[in-house]
Amino acid sequence: MNQYTIGLDYGTSSVRALVVRLSDGAEIGTGEFAYPHGEAGVILSASDPHLARQDAMDYLNGAAATVRLALLEAAQNDAAFAPDLVLGIGVDTTGSSPMPVDENGNALSSLPEFANHPAAHVWLWKDHTSTQEAAEITALAHKIRPQYIAKYGGVYSSEWYWAKLLHCHRIAPEVFAATADWVEVQDWIPAQLTGQTALIARGICAAGHKGFYHPDWGFPDAEFVGTLHPDLVRFAARLATTRVANAGQAAGQLTIDWAAKLGLKAGIPVAMGAMDAHLGAIGAGVGAGTLVKIMGTSTCDIMVSPLTQPLPDIPGLCGITPEAVLPGFYSLEAGQSAVGDLFAWWTDWIRAGDHASLSARATTLQAGQSGLLALDWNNGNRTVLVDQNLSGLLLGQSLYTKPEEVYRALIEATAFGARTIIERIESYGVQIERVVACGGIAEKSPLVMQIYADVLNKPMYISNSKQTCALGSAIAAAVVAGVYSSFPEAQAKMTTLKPEAYHPQAKEVATYSRLYSLYKALHDGFGTSGGAGNLAHIMKDLIAIREATR
Repeated sequence: MNQYTIGLDYGTSSVRALVVRLSDGAEIGTGEFAYPHGEAGVILSASDPHLARQDAMDYLNGAAATVRLALLEAAQNDAAFAPDLVLGIGVDTTGSSPMPVDENGNALSSLPEFANHPAAHVWLWKDHTSTQEAAEITALAHKIRPQYIAKYGGVYSSEWYWAKLLHCHRIAPEVFAATADWVEVQDWIPAQLTGQTALIARGICAAGHKGFYHPDWGFPDAEFVGTLHPDLVRFAARLATTRVANAGQAAGQLTIDWAAKLGLKAGIPVAMGAMDAHLGAIGAGVGAGTLVKIMGTSTCDIMVSPLTQPLPDIPGLCGITPEAVLPGFYSLEAGQSAVGDLFAWWTDWIRAGDHASLSARATTLQAGQSGLLALDWNNGNRTVLVDQNLSGLLLGQSLYTKPEEVYRALIEATAFGARTIIERIESYGVQIERVVACGGIAEKSPLVMQIYADVLNKPMYISNSKQTCALGSAIAAAVVAGVYSSFPEAQAKMTTLKPEAYHPQAKEVATYSRLYSLYKALHDGFGTSGGAGNLAHIMKDLIAIREATR
């Protein structure tokens, strides 16, 4: 009964450690470390708003700080706890967040000559400097490797691995030349903890969803990457020799040095790393028929579909990969590039009010009452258009429009974007019976959850864990430690949902269906080359809905 694991959750601004009791999933100890470099942990550029990097040493310093804090709190909350009862560690990170390393697996930015070079740091998931390269990769894949791009919904993103490598080659050849390998953060951290740094193993999670890896062909071949540029071939050759595994397999064992830093016993298994959203889905209880929405600054949607059932390639999705989330299942990933960030833009940048006051006033409004309609593309579109060169839109303002009406319209826009994703998935035969949300927005905003239930016309449930990503990492650790034989067995013991749920309201569902048809017209009109024809009716239709509601 007295067995525990630790989940390390590396987010955009901080790392969190979570001590979990394996018998019931109780979260008995936590620790958090804010990355000290950059602005809220992100290294930015005044000359390029698309640049977003991180300092790799913040990750290592954060591991030591957070685990020790979590162990102290665990001892206070559970009299049976002792550090020697921790049986394993799991790791999740942002992604795709690749970093250049030397031959020994050290971060290139840790070398004196590259310490202040932005290109030598981690290329964070939200770095969008590689838009042109992503378009080139998309075009080439359609031309000579259509099977590659079919698993990525037809479009490769600027947020992903190969686009960032190609862009680095063009803008920082000195960094590129000094780099022995490009490694996803999710793979680098377990390698550091286990000392397996000479040839770092790759997690199928990021490899499959961001790096063109697939069990049918492995990593992309030399001809393909060499056509992009011959200098990329050496990285493809290195990848071809690496081990690829899922989070239910061990990266190695905790080294003596790291055990001393963390306050744990040496030799315990460290699970292969995975992206935060994928392990967050595990922590939220993902399974067949359940869509998990990890809602934060952006949103990531994760579904699984049994390998025993045929699954077509679905245009616009961020990857379909066997066993990247759950063994025995395909994983399907989608998402939106701005959700919490979009709400924060209105509260923090426009300074229209705080979340609490705006939510309270927006709750009194009915669907359609404001006459407003927005597009949720302030940070581009991740799914289903996969286009970072799109921007936000707010339609229907008058001289009487109030801040809370705009705030609600922005929430509705993200819900309409979520519905677009669900309709795309379901149109290819994958049925979604329920939606489970997790993250700060789901925890804190009944307004958002009810709007989503009404727009999606599906019940919305909330994970009982406040740290589902870290919990998912702890579940992975429990599997590699052999306490549970599978993820579903561990999930049955360690994950729960909150008792309250949000159910669709018939009247609001009807109004939102009318508004969604207008959203789709804007979506297709501004987001696709075919467009949606004449848009002149939209303003008048919004006014008609507004007047009918009032």
